Amino acid sequence: MSKQLELPESFVRFLEANDIDPSIYNEGDSLPRYVRLKPGFEDVVQEIESEINCKMEQLNWLPGFYSIPPHVHIARSKAYQQGKVRERESNQSSSILMSKPSLIPSSSLWDGLFQMYGIDAASGAAVSALGISPGDHVLDLCAAPGAKLCMMLDLLGDKGTATGVDVARHRLSACRTMLQKYGLGERSRLFLADGTTFSLPPTTNLPCGSCDEETFKQWTSRRPYKERKQVAKTRNNFVLPLHAHPEIVFYGHNSGVIGLPKKELFRPLDQNDCANRGYDKVLVDAECTHDGSIKHIQKFEQWGWTTLERRVLDAERTDTNLTALQLNLLRNGFRLLKQGGILVYSTCSLTHAQNEDVVDQFLAESSSAELQEIEMAKEWPCRSGRTPKTVRFDPSTSATSGLFVAKIKKMAPEKNVL
Repeated sequence: MSKQLELPESFVRFLEANDIDPSIYNEGDSLPRYVRLKPGFEDVVQEIESEINCKMEQLNWLPGFYSIPPHVHIARSKAYQQGKVRERESNQSSSILMSKPSLIPSSSLWDGLFQMYGIDAASGAAVSALGISPGDHVLDLCAAPGAKLCMMLDLLGDKGTATGVDVARHRLSACRTMLQKYGLGERSRLFLADGTTFSLPPTTNLPCGSCDEETFKQWTSRRPYKERKQVAKTRNNFVLPLHAHPEIVFYGHNSGVIGLPKKELFRPLDQNDCANRGYDKVLVDAECTHDGSIKHIQKFEQWGWTTLERRVLDAERTDTNLTALQLNLLRNGFRLLKQGGILVYSTCSLTHAQNEDVVDQFLAESSSAELQEIEMAKEWPCRSGRTPKTVRFDPSTSATSGLFVAKIKKMAPEKNVL
C-alpha cells in the first residue's frame, strides 16, 4: 500500500492552480525503477538478475529498458557489497550502475566497464523520439546529470558525436563521471555554458593545424598546472557566471574540431551556418519546477518542505522568468539545428505553462518550425498533450515520472512573396 504523503498547503495550492491531482504523489512507492542495458549485453540479463537478486521485466514498448520492483533493496545484495553494483541517487530518480572492479574476476557481465545505467523510461522515450542514427551529431542542451546523454551515445555507436551542455558545474562533473564509467567518452564532449547562448561548430575530424596555446588540442586526462590551479580557484563556483565564456569540461578523442583555434571553437553560428553545419538532432530537456518527478517530490519529506518552497514554488512564483528561460533554450536549440533536423522539447513538469504554452509560443514565432507526430508514441503508455501531436507521461497512465514531449522539425524557411 502506497504511503500517504502529507503535502504542505502551499504546494497543494500550486497543484490545484495548475490542475494537477495531488494524489499522484502517493504513487511514488509503487512506481518501478527503470534501467537501460547497453546494446550487445542482452544475453547477460539472467546473470544480472542473479547478482541483484530480483527479476527484471523487459519493457515491450521501449527497446533496451527494464523495470525493477520498487521494493528491491540493491544495497543489501551480495553484488553491491562486493562492489559489482553501485546505487546512485540523482536529483530525480535512483540509478543502478554496473562496474568491473579490479579485484573481481572477469566475466561476460563485467567486461567492458559499466553495462547498465538508471534512467526513467519516460526520459528514454524523449531520447527515442529524436530518432538518432549512427553518424548523427547530437546536442543535449541541458545534459546533466547525464543518463540521456549516455543513451544518445549508445544509439550513435561508433559514428557521430554527442555534445552535452549545462550551466551547473557540479552536475556537469557528475555527467563526466557517467561518461567515463560507461566507456562512452570517445565521441562526447561537455561544456559548462549557458544553453540560451551556447554555440559550437559540430564539424568533426578537422585536420590538426599548428598547435599553439590559442589552438584547442585533443582532450587529455592529464591537465596542465595552470588549468588545475584555475579549477581550484573556481571549484566553489557551482554555476557559470552570467555572460561568462563557455568552459570545456570534457572532450573525447574522437569528438571533433581538433586543431581549431579557440576563438573559432565558440564562434557564434549565423543562420546559414546552422542550416548547413548545425546539429542533426537536439534535445532541450529544459530546466523546470520538477513537479512531475514523483520520487523527487517525495524526498522533500526528508529534506524539509521549506526546501520545496525554495526549489519548486519560488521558481513558479517567478513564472515569467522560468518560462522565458525555457523559451530561450528552445529558441537557441532550434537555431543550432541543421535544416531538416529534429528537436525534442521536454520537461518533467506537469504544468501547461512550462510545456504546451512554451511550445505554442515558439511555433507561433518560427515559420520554419513544424510540430511532428511522434509515430512511436502510438505504442507508448502515454496520453496526448493539450497541443495536438505532443504527448505526456504521468504515474497513473505510464507508471513513470511525469514528462512532456514535443517533436519539432526544422523546415526550409519560407521565401517572401512579392
